[in-house]
Amino acid sequence: MVSVTHAIAQGDTAPPLDMLAAGLDEAERARIEAALEWIADLYEGKVLGTGEPIWTHAIGAALIAASLRMDVETRLAALLFAVWDEVDDPLADVTERFGGEVAALVRGLHKLNGLRVLTRMTTTASAPEIRAQTEVLRKMLLAMVEDIRVVLVRLASRTQTLRYYTDLPGDARVDVARESLDIYAPLANRLGVWQIKWELEDLAFRFIEPDTYKRIAKMLDERRVERERFIEAAIERLKRELAAVGIKADITGRAKHIYSIYNKMRKKRLDFSQVFDIRALRVLVDEVRDCYTVLGIVHQIWQPIAKEFDDYITKPKGNNYQSLHTAVLAGDGRALEVQIRTHDMHKHAELGVAAHWRYKEGARDSADYDEKIALLRNLLSWRDEVTDSAHWLEQFKRASLDDTLYVLTPQGKVVDLPRGATPIDFAYRLHTDLGHHCRGAKVDGHLVPLNTPLESGQTVEIVAAKEGGPSRDWLDARQAYVATSRARSKIKQYFAQLDEEDLLSRGRSFVTKEMQRDGHAQANIDGLAERLGFKNAEALYLAAGRGEVGPRAMQVALREGSAPPATEAEPEFVVSRSRSGDNSDKILIVGVGKLMTSLSRCCKPAPPDAIEGFVTRGRGISIHRVDCHDFQLLATAHPERVIPAEWGERAHDTKTALYQVDITVQAADRQGLLRDISEVLSREKLNVIAVNTLTKRGTAYMRFTMEVAGIRQIQRAITLIREVPGVIDAQRK
Repeated sequence: MVSVTHAIAQGDTAPPLDMLAAGLDEAERARIEAALEWIADLYEGKVLGTGEPIWTHAIGAALIAASLRMDVETRLAALLFAVWDEVDDPLADVTERFGGEVAALVRGLHKLNGLRVLTRMTTTASAPEIRAQTEVLRKMLLAMVEDIRVVLVRLASRTQTLRYYTDLPGDARVDVARESLDIYAPLANRLGVWQIKWELEDLAFRFIEPDTYKRIAKMLDERRVERERFIEAAIERLKRELAAVGIKADITGRAKHIYSIYNKMRKKRLDFSQVFDIRALRVLVDEVRDCYTVLGIVHQIWQPIAKEFDDYITKPKGNNYQSLHTAVLAGDGRALEVQIRTHDMHKHAELGVAAHWRYKEGARDSADYDEKIALLRNLLSWRDEVTDSAHWLEQFKRASLDDTLYVLTPQGKVVDLPRGATPIDFAYRLHTDLGHHCRGAKVDGHLVPLNTPLESGQTVEIVAAKEGGPSRDWLDARQAYVATSRARSKIKQYFAQLDEEDLLSRGRSFVTKEMQRDGHAQANIDGLAERLGFKNAEALYLAAGRGEVGPRAMQVALREGSAPPATEAEPEFVVSRSRSGDNSDKILIVGVGKLMTSLSRCCKPAPPDAIEGFVTRGRGISIHRVDCHDFQLLATAHPERVIPAEWGERAHDTKTALYQVDITVQAADRQGLLRDISEVLSREKLNVIAVNTLTKRGTAYMRFTMEVAGIRQIQRAITLIREVPGVIDAQRK
């Protein structure tokens, strides 16, 4: 395969039809020939950005697909990869000539090729950030395609590009090589396509570390004759031993790849002479039981090296690789690695997922086809490769291909979003201010409505204004402007702040008018706020804007120079509701009888809380929990107004009495947090009447107001909320 590709690169443009159609029947061979005839004119004289002729690249990639024994559709897709940009209606043309399946593969290739996803990140980025971004790119490549064969052709295409660069010096190939080593070689590894993985790694390493590559290659070359003699002798001896016990086996010497040798030397800090698998054998047998028999014979004739045995048959690798690996010392003390596997295991080890496709339609529709494709989707964990970045690792543990899409910023950074996300979600994902100022969006260079659902692989650019804010329409679920809780929360916070500013303005106007009406226009506003029980003037304005401070309280505070705290003068209270509509005897006031009572809003008491009453001016008795901070201040200032109180019998009637209670939650902010907590409250059949959320530096602060028959009803809910992933603490306010 390498020699044919080299011949093409040197100018031999005659299509190697026999090799491209190897293993195919006559009808499939005719389809390959038809494709070659069609693209001969389309590709003539045209080159890729690398400088390689499109014709040469197409032939090379298709030859690699053929060497992987891929089906005819995949080989056709490799040949037609550039057709999308050469004809007016590529989908219709390819469908008409070669069928819808080939057209879908070519369309998928065009989609991936258009990304130009390179990992050339800024020098200021930290190593974990680079690894995390690279991880997203890998997942993106696989998430974007519906047919994994598109990724296989992409791997073949990248291998062909590196082959083309072999004889071309320059810095451009270093960037491509680094991307290949970071993204494509690990992809080939996860998909089990070792044949491509090894070549990608060796070629990329050759460009990135040319001196080290040449040094290792020279050491391998210097010992080649000696190594070959040693391997031949070992093969002959093992063949004799296996024949004696009646085991039929194919035994070959296995070449160690240069990048693999370098990695082992670097990771284990070994000298070249200490790498055991420079000399290696591969033994292929028919049955699994024969693998272990061969292992026993190998350990019998040669001394095994401690801690150098791995059983990947009993415990396969993550990509379903199976084999027995052992290292032994030959009679002269030289190390020898031996791999033992069945022929089926070897086919998977060499071809990986490519081995899942067969040349006949019947085989492709076999019962285990879907199961094997599902297996591929489970190969995307990558957890071991991003362990230095806890944030990204936690995020990826929660994500799955089915509900995550990946889009690009104009600068090439990949952003992950949930399915259904819109440009507004994208803007808020990047920065809150960008979301607030978002006025339009371009997707792949075209203006789109802001409620357009995004798709993986698209490049999204936000058109922002210098001033202004979000629209209230964005919160309308029917118009589907936002799909993420993060964006929705940021928009709500924006309008909450606007509402607060409006309250401040109204409150300031009210207080100013009352001061002027009473002739106290020059009064100290901070002193007035303090006399009314507020921390500062802003708190007084907010309370006045909400109507919690009335004219009478203002007059008393201004005329008398001091007044009861605001909780007494204009108490914050909420009357507990009863389905019967009667609230008069929920609370028994000892020694007084029935009086007008109200439950204080500051502490929201509910049975069986220990309670006390406080006699207010004109508002009857406000009921507080005895541990209420505001009540303790009032009791200290006016102990004569404190009156004992207890819950009446009807207060415990769960069928008629309802009380408002607050639960506060502190948690690490993440997507779906509010939904998960709401589900807990829903399961506990708690009626939530208000929710307030605020996020600061990645921490979410939430307050839920709900109606309960008593505090025992929320104790279980608090326990369950604390078990929600990411929740730091939950408690009753």
